[in-house]
Amino acid sequence: MIRADASAGLLMDVPFLPSPHHDLRPSGVVPDLIVVHGISLPPGEFGGAWIDDLFLGRLDASAHPYFAAIAHLRVSAHLLIRRDGAVTQYVPFALRAWHAGASSFAARAGCNDFSIGIELEGTDEIPYTEAQYAALAEVIVALRVAYPSLRAIAGHADIAPGRKTDPGASFDWMRLEALLQHETIAMQRGIGDARLMLTLA
Repeated sequence: MIRADASAGLLMDVPFLPSPHHDLRPSGVVPDLIVVHGISLPPGEFGGAWIDDLFLGRLDASAHPYFAAIAHLRVSAHLLIRRDGAVTQYVPFALRAWHAGASSFAARAGCNDFSIGIELEGTDEIPYTEAQYAALAEVIVALRVAYPSLRAIAGHADIAPGRKTDPGASFDWMRLEALLQHETIAMQRGIGDARLMLTLA
């Protein structure tokens, strides 16, 4: 079972690779939104250390033609969930990871300030795996216990419409909802900009 240590801002017993791409959240701001992303490097390919390298600021621009255009980016997420369900953390939850970019949720701009970013290894077109859904649900439950301020889940496309499309049509929101209903989370669907609203059951 995945658990979160709120004092450390880390998931317990999960690999932590510290990303330099983060800064402080605004004073007094706590996370109340979970943003679900999709990522694959190179696009459409899975496995390897390329996502780690991007978030750690060490992606080799010469390793693949696509990398030349992104190697300079200073981006990160709090978590990555691989195709097999393995979870890696890059930024403590109390800090601001650089995952959302220009974004808005519930009339608030700058979602990095008040969100936790979770990347799923995948694409808009290829279905995500059962192991990923299971791990994501387990992570959300752990985060909700550690951070009761978390109230909503949205996709990257929901907070940056027209600019981003992930996690895409291949992500099954109803599947995630069904898994969470078996845990300690109760939900409302489609409230405002959120895909799911979270409350303690």
